[in-house]
Amino acid sequence: MSKEIKDYSKYFDFSDAKVISEDENGKKIRIRGREIHIISEPNQREEKKRGKQDVQVVYEESIPEELRTVGIGKHYLVYTFGCQMNEHDSETIKGMLEQMGYQATESREEADIILLNTCAIRENAEDRVFGELGHLKTLKLEKPGLLLGVCGCMSQEEGVVNRIMQKHGFVDMIFGTHNIHRLPYLIQESLFSKEMVVEVWSKEGDIVENLPKKRQGMRGWVNIMYGCDKFCTYCIVPFTRGKERSRLPQDVIAEVRELARQGFKEITLLGQNVNAYGKDLTGMNYTFGDLMDDISKIDIPRVRFTTSHPRDFDDRLIEVLAKGGNLVEHIHLPVQSGSSAVLKKMSRKYTRELYLDLVGRIKASIPNAVLTTDIIVGFPGETDEQFEETLSLVREVGFDSAYTFIYSPREGTPAAVMEDNVPMEVKKERLQRLNQTIKDYSLIGSEKFLGQVVEVLVEGESKNNATVLAGRTRSNKLVHFEGSADLIGQFVHVQITDYKTFYIKGELVAEPAVAY
Repeated sequence: MSKEIKDYSKYFDFSDAKVISEDENGKKIRIRGREIHIISEPNQREEKKRGKQDVQVVYEESIPEELRTVGIGKHYLVYTFGCQMNEHDSETIKGMLEQMGYQATESREEADIILLNTCAIRENAEDRVFGELGHLKTLKLEKPGLLLGVCGCMSQEEGVVNRIMQKHGFVDMIFGTHNIHRLPYLIQESLFSKEMVVEVWSKEGDIVENLPKKRQGMRGWVNIMYGCDKFCTYCIVPFTRGKERSRLPQDVIAEVRELARQGFKEITLLGQNVNAYGKDLTGMNYTFGDLMDDISKIDIPRVRFTTSHPRDFDDRLIEVLAKGGNLVEHIHLPVQSGSSAVLKKMSRKYTRELYLDLVGRIKASIPNAVLTTDIIVGFPGETDEQFEETLSLVREVGFDSAYTFIYSPREGTPAAVMEDNVPMEVKKERLQRLNQTIKDYSLIGSEKFLGQVVEVLVEGESKNNATVLAGRTRSNKLVHFEGSADLIGQFVHVQITDYKTFYIKGELVAEPAVAY
């Protein structure tokens, strides 16, 4: 039996809401005793429009002087759900909070402001956020002065915002992905008005540079673009993140140079579709391959990127990656399905044959390339034969690992109205078989390292054993070895003595590493 799509219609009934005032600054309403200031709210019809207006690049200096003391003596806690883009957004949020005087804490009881930076890509992520809000309600009752906010991709959905306004009146702030830079002003408004403040932009707005960021560790995220124009039928991201907007090359390169100066060992270039970078930059003929080529000349040991779309993965990019150097050979290349018929229903704009041809060109130019992927099982109408095509593609490519998912309908996407006619027990059985196949090939990939000396960037102690350190190879393989904590953040050489499915084990050696 197919899973029933959630009915959000009950959250659109505002017959019990009283409009207090309405002007150029938005409107104020009262629901169940809580006053809400709606500066702007999400509108999916607006989010679906792809306007021709120019995207402006704005260079913010910093947090205004009058807001730099708001958080002195107070603490913040940010919970992040979802992808690397959300992680990077949280770095910006934390950077702004610290410039306002707030200090970080891991304790809910100590926190004066708690923000949930949310993900909308799958239903279970949404359920987790509303579960978390349920827990925080008790804390809010005990500590009325606590500021509680919801931001990120879920905030861009009409149904979610209406549900929070209707059922979670204890929330103080709702803002989206396009106006993170407005956070200090929203905090100010929430503190002084005591109202719930809602400001979610349906149109993308400008690219805001120079916002403060709080980065930790030796690895840094660098956004190179925002949004997505692909409109895969299952995906909500083009609506929550907006149209594709590339940062200017000089701004990206300046940020990478600064991270190199600060001693970062590894950076990951981020975008919903990084290899569409530059296509929207008018008057420039500058592609993602060109950007990678320029970044390869910067003195930073490792450069990664995620995530890429097979349709935009061109020969120029392959040519640049083949040079090696600080550009690692790990490539994440989401395929989603091995069936051309399913790919067409997904509106992925490539076929099985085109994907395999791309893989062949990558491996011909980069013989040591390690490929990982994303795969969805149980897409509406997927037959047993079509699923078998996915398994055969996995075997043909030999992915080192994969993020695998059971299809989850997202309200507002074209796939949500397709007949979801694959029974859940069939979806689960397919996922189990797919995961086993991925494990088989991951084990083969691990076995290849046996006896090799590899370069490892040490990330920290193993979760299960403090005497064991964990780090990653250039190809993103997890390595466990015994060593002292002072090696964390350093590059070391490890000879591989044993292998498991998703990690390899070894011993520290002094000799130089062969790059794997």
